[in-house]
Amino acid sequence: MKLAAFSGVFISHSIQEAMHLTKRLGLDGIEIAAREPHVSPSSSMERVKEVKALSDSLALPIPVLASYIGGFSDADDSQAESYFEEFKRLLEIAGVLGTRMIRVFPGGPNAFKAQDYHYAKAAYWMNLFAEEAKKHEVSVLMEIHNDSLVETVDSSLRLLGMIGSDNVGMIHDAGNMYITDTDYGRDSVLRLGRYLMHVHVKDELRIAELGAPGTFASTTRHGRELFLQSRLGEGGADHKPLFDALRETGYSDWVTLECHAPFPAYERLEHDLEAVRRLIATA
Repeated sequence: MKLAAFSGVFISHSIQEAMHLTKRLGLDGIEIAAREPHVSPSSSMERVKEVKALSDSLALPIPVLASYIGGFSDADDSQAESYFEEFKRLLEIAGVLGTRMIRVFPGGPNAFKAQDYHYAKAAYWMNLFAEEAKKHEVSVLMEIHNDSLVETVDSSLRLLGMIGSDNVGMIHDAGNMYITDTDYGRDSVLRLGRYLMHVHVKDELRIAELGAPGTFASTTRHGRELFLQSRLGEGGADHKPLFDALRETGYSDWVTLECHAPFPAYERLEHDLEAVRRLIATA
């Protein structure tokens, strides 16, 4: 497995600083949060080429552009078309950076609230994105995420079955799946099968009240629940069954560390990197 930092953890830094810090940690690559002040659809090609030059000089590949494009299921056509134009710009940027995967969001609401038309509309636009991405030999990723159509393996497979393109797959995220209260262990990996194209790791913890740094609310099938962003091993998401299953299935691709716990960015990634290395070693 190859380990990457999520540049969003370093969002208070420039992308250049984020890349140097990622290299200092000893990670293999960096997944770029495709928004300012890092790299976004509005970034100039001159700036993108500077990022590529730094990537090459640090031997730090960029496996994924994690865009914030999406919400097709509840967007109007003009909004969706503007997202499509942004996506085409990101495909050009990915070509310069040597990036082969771009994340997009299909939209909401929660899978347990969604109607058939939400899935139909999301599938229509995802198919268009997939066709365009295929011209550039790029895969389109959807992240298993709470408060979305794809918050469980079941709902992810439902939407994937309506898309039918071999360059569309999922980001497995045990932290998000812990929030949703769905399986994120061995069965989730086996059931996703070839659709599992990327992995995010972070921890979360159910709590009783808001107010402390790193706390937030999310709607789940249990109602409105409260959570604390945590470092690996300090929350409620047990990642060992996930890493055991990744080893069992021969997964050798990218795992991105995405910790948003209320600690300094470098410190929290350093902690999670040590935790992931232990998980890999004991898998």
